[in-house]
Amino acid sequence: MGNNYSKFIFSVLLLFFSDSPALSYEFREAPVFYNSRECIRIRSDGGGGAGGLVCSRDAVHVAMTLDMRYIRGSMAAVLSILQHSSCPQNIFFHFVSGESAGEESTLRDTITTSFPYLSFEIYKFHDSPVAGLISTSIRSALDCPLNYARSYLAGILPPCVRRVVYLDSDLVLVDDIAKLAATELGDEAVLAVPEYCNANFTFYFTPTFWSNPSLAATFSDRKACYFNTGVMVIDLNRWRSGDYTRKIEEWMELQKRMRIYELGSLPPFLLVFAGKISPVDHRWNQHGLGGDNYRGLCRDLHPGPVSLLHWSGKGKPWARLDAGRPCPLDTLWAPYDLLKPPFLLDS
Repeated sequence: MGNNYSKFIFSVLLLFFSDSPALSYEFREAPVFYNSRECIRIRSDGGGGAGGLVCSRDAVHVAMTLDMRYIRGSMAAVLSILQHSSCPQNIFFHFVSGESAGEESTLRDTITTSFPYLSFEIYKFHDSPVAGLISTSIRSALDCPLNYARSYLAGILPPCVRRVVYLDSDLVLVDDIAKLAATELGDEAVLAVPEYCNANFTFYFTPTFWSNPSLAATFSDRKACYFNTGVMVIDLNRWRSGDYTRKIEEWMELQKRMRIYELGSLPPFLLVFAGKISPVDHRWNQHGLGGDNYRGLCRDLHPGPVSLLHWSGKGKPWARLDAGRPCPLDTLWAPYDLLKPPFLLDS
């Protein structure tokens, strides 16, 4: 009795102090999901190998960052994608991890244990190019180099991957991701994202930016609207040919010389792409459910239908659930949580 109680308390403490590498996390095995009869059959060797999916134009390519701090959210996101897909066996996951020694092996074992039939690859993000460009922001979590990996996907993923759906780790889908992946980008757009033109766009840049005539003129020839970079459909071929990683880096270099924004990796995307994107229905990013970047208070859904729930902001559903102080919408995330309860951990 005493030994079980001690193990329970120790496991709970591990959940609360999750800023340290969560190597003790254990997850349940997810159900196996199969294609419907209407799905195109694509050869794959399964078990984490590339097979025929990695370069297939018929596959849905999903990119996510992966680290032990947010692994619980990532596992829930993957489960939600598979559960609501008509063709789950035609999805290939491109996971991008940091350079921590041994972490890639731990992440791979974690994924394959819960999703033995998942088609995926893990790529190391060598953060030296971006580390020297990161400026401190309003929340330390936004300063992690891996948070900037989305700017480098075109160089990280194989050149044969032409289009990818990038997703943050703090979200779940309740609709078929193939619908999002099929978004039209038109003749020129590099990104397709939900945009929010009612948001105060000036908020995302400092008075220093807006008081400089040449900088303020950045948006003079386009209708620039806010968008969230946690859900993006990206044409990687257009990104590569337009050298957009370098364009983003140029704004980050300027930020090091004169502070023109406060919000981590988002503003450079707005500077390069705002007003030039292909719009996506708001149902595909019901964001802000984590509250603001300071207190992480509860928020309601935006009006309209929902295909994707996104806990952007400070508050994460798993942390609030563990603390016994969940927001009402956190209960919609809970069914996708694969973490083994502490009392089920193996001795």
